[in-house]
Amino acid sequence: MLSPVVVGVDGSAESLAAAEWAAGEAVRRGRPLRLLHVRNWHPRQGESAAALAAERRLARRALRAAEDRARAARPGVRLDEEQVEGPATAALLRAAADAEPLVLGWRGLGRVTGLLVGSVALGVVAKATGPVVLVRAGDPAAEAPEDAGTGRRDVVVGVDVTEPCDEVLEFAFEAARRRHTRLRALHAWRTPDPFTLGPGEIGLVSAPDRAGEWLRFLTAVLQVWRDKYPDVEVLETVVEGRPAGALAKAASGAELLVVGHRLTDRPTLPRTGPVTHAVIQRSGCPVAVVPHG
Repeated sequence: MLSPVVVGVDGSAESLAAAEWAAGEAVRRGRPLRLLHVRNWHPRQGESAAALAAERRLARRALRAAEDRARAARPGVRLDEEQVEGPATAALLRAAADAEPLVLGWRGLGRVTGLLVGSVALGVVAKATGPVVLVRAGDPAAEAPEDAGTGRRDVVVGVDVTEPCDEVLEFAFEAARRRHTRLRALHAWRTPDPFTLGPGEIGLVSAPDRAGEWLRFLTAVLQVWRDKYPDVEVLETVVEGRPAGALAKAASGAELLVVGHRLTDRPTLPRTGPVTHAVIQRSGCPVAVVPHG
């Protein structure tokens, strides 16, 4: 049985946008869509029967709204729904283990109402062992028509040519292939400190020559993926600057931004890396965070 695309819903505008995006992803992947609502997301002892009944009514209302949004966007989507008990982060992580991928609404840390925002979403991203996609409300990329062909926006992937990650690149190439759109692979480089350079290092050459060297490295990293996905048009880009800023700028108007998240071997201290964290906060398009070892 195919693993479903799973979307967490709580009735917020962000989770409705996530449901719409997830419906499109389910159709593109040929997979079912599962709407997931977490009840009692901060469990408390001794809750009354009336409070529990109210939570169930809110859950049904949130699920119906998400189903209406998903079916309106993709009438042919195969859809089911599920209610589970909290805490929210633990419940979503359990769902993520069987998701292809898990999709959550994202509002950022400045506003704290709703379920799938702020610390919950970041906690899931930090601990999930499978890809998690964060979707903002009002983003046109979350509402792109199914039959859009030419004129679709780029999928953007951040590539560290010094430590390239197969999981991240495969996700990005697959995303571009399914959307019939171009993949823009971006590597950001910084001018090295002249006091720390050794003989023959790339920092000893001029800035244009350094950019050319980084571009050759990027081309070499991507060649095996070009061969595997010959139908995907690839634009290779190297820019001087901080990775987070370069990726956020490149993702402006993008269809999807794909970044990696290195899984820590210290499970008591799960966290996103500084670049991934900054990109999540600043990007206006959906962001797919792909974990890797």
